[in-house]
Amino acid sequence: MSNLERDPVELLCPPERPPGPVVQVLAPREVPLGGPRAMHVRRTLPQRGRTTIGAWCFVDHYGPDDVAASGGMVVPPHPHTGLQTVSWLFEGEIEHRDSAGSHELVRPGAVNLMTAGRGISHSEVSTPATTRLHGVQLWTVLPDASRGIGPFFEHAETTPVAVGDATLRVFVGSLAGGEVDVTVFSPLLGAQVDLPARGLVELEVDPAFEHGVLVDSGTITVEADGADAATDVAWSELAYLGPGRRRVALRAGDEPARAILLGGVPFGEEIVMWWNFIGRTHDEIADFRRQWQADVIGHDNPDGRFGTVAGYDGSALPAPELPTVRLKPRR
Repeated sequence: MSNLERDPVELLCPPERPPGPVVQVLAPREVPLGGPRAMHVRRTLPQRGRTTIGAWCFVDHYGPDDVAASGGMVVPPHPHTGLQTVSWLFEGEIEHRDSAGSHELVRPGAVNLMTAGRGISHSEVSTPATTRLHGVQLWTVLPDASRGIGPFFEHAETTPVAVGDATLRVFVGSLAGGEVDVTVFSPLLGAQVDLPARGLVELEVDPAFEHGVLVDSGTITVEADGADAATDVAWSELAYLGPGRRRVALRAGDEPARAILLGGVPFGEEIVMWWNFIGRTHDEIADFRRQWQADVIGHDNPDGRFGTVAGYDGSALPAPELPTVRLKPRR
């Protein structure tokens, strides 16, 4: 999914220090994807309090939306660099096309993972059969050693696994006997956790990882070894847990609950994020924007860094204007 903000903030993301044994709860902010009738998403990463969890650097949570009212998802071709997109649905169906030649449907229970590498463009449109749209769009940042690779796309079905009172679907990495075969470039975990009312699941996790728990429905109480007390996490909030924990317990409230559990080794590189690009310097981001505007929007070189999206009926998305000041490193 594109970041369709009209005035995106350029963010310098230094390596972050975990906050210790406490569970840090991050509230979302609402972001419209386009005009006044557009679909809205709730964004919990990046934000001032935290910009990454492992290599996870972007978390958008949306729906359940009545497509007749919201217009659904209509994201024209747009570029990415230096990241992977991970598309995961609870309801609905989205048609994905990209400049690597991929054409795939995103459906519940299957993960679509797109590696941008040095550059890709793609479109995402909810299908006519979709009446309700509900899911998450996630990005992971590629390490410097891998970010220049060629773009590619993967689609994988997932298998539900029963653990305690929960049903798990692992869509990145492995957990509690569930795993999926998709390519990542740093140790990562992504899983959907469904709990019945008052249900409990205790998970053994990698102590080298930091973790995030995004609540999609209901409320969930998070307990972790090393934390002073259990923490209640409400709908659309993201709870952050620093590394060093070997056990995480999730308990639902009086209603069934669903969460997305994310994890990864703390990302140790400084990055610059702006619009749909991840780079390492302001100049690099400016060059990505210049190439997109010239090659694709200006039609100077459709076979350049970002290629073209075959089969999309419409124009590509122009990039916003860059900030008028250069971003200077702050540590």
